[in-house]
Amino acid sequence: MRTTKLLATAGLLGASALTALLGAGTAFAGSGDSGSSGDDKAPTEAGTSFRTAQEVKQGQQATAGASTGDYLYWSFPADAGQRPTVKATVKLPDSAARPSGATWRIDVYDGLRRRQSCMYGTQSRATAPDATSVGLSCTLRTVRAWSEQWANDPLPGTYYVRLTAATLTPSDQGLPVSAEVEVTSKDVGGSSAVDGTLAAPLVPGSTTKEAAAASDDGSDEENGSSAGQALATGEPEDGWPSGWWSDRWVWTAAGGILAALAGIGGYALTRGTGRPSRVPPGM
Repeated sequence: MRTTKLLATAGLLGASALTALLGAGTAFAGSGDSGSSGDDKAPTEAGTSFRTAQEVKQGQQATAGASTGDYLYWSFPADAGQRPTVKATVKLPDSAARPSGATWRIDVYDGLRRRQSCMYGTQSRATAPDATSVGLSCTLRTVRAWSEQWANDPLPGTYYVRLTAATLTPSDQGLPVSAEVEVTSKDVGGSSAVDGTLAAPLVPGSTTKEAAAASDDGSDEENGSSAGQALATGEPEDGWPSGWWSDRWVWTAAGGILAALAGIGGYALTRGTGRPSRVPPGM
């Protein structure tokens, strides 16, 4: 009877501790949500290079009008534990002026401008003669908090999306099109956690941003505009936690608690009830 009560008490305590840990993990995960607020307006144009890429937050749908042959650039932030998916839709002109046989393509680059491979998705697609739009998608590998210098793993920081028509005939050049781009992420969690973090996210101009902001020289408007675009950080709304927290902490603590309970239960079951009353104390 005593053993049963002890095991029941230990089980209740373990269940309470596990529930508290899981609740804490959910709260931490919720605080790092990458969705954009309703007050932010999505960009309605695209950049023409890495330096002029338009910043778009995850969950927003950016739009832009362009011509076939243009290179369109957007940028977005991605942090450790996220698996970003980029979706793009190109709306073609009417049938009389529709590009014939054009192949559209999206490419994603990290903060070091290294092209990142897609896990899955339709990264390039040729337009059919009767198509009115072209849909493209690219799901990246999970962003890691740290990686070896020789590896090409996705790391926390700014990512660039480039959309363009890879193949065009001379008659297709300059035709009007419209593009839509949206970036979403799946929080993979502790399954992709690593032992290490970057000193700083891979954000262009992050080391000189404070110096540029403190500068009082506003005489050259052209240089100021160029520097402002070059130093764009695209920081998430909740900052860069960069993988310091993951649900691996929760399951590690839960495993420790369950191991302790198993030890207590095993001891209670095997220790017996003490010395039998029929055995003399001296034996």
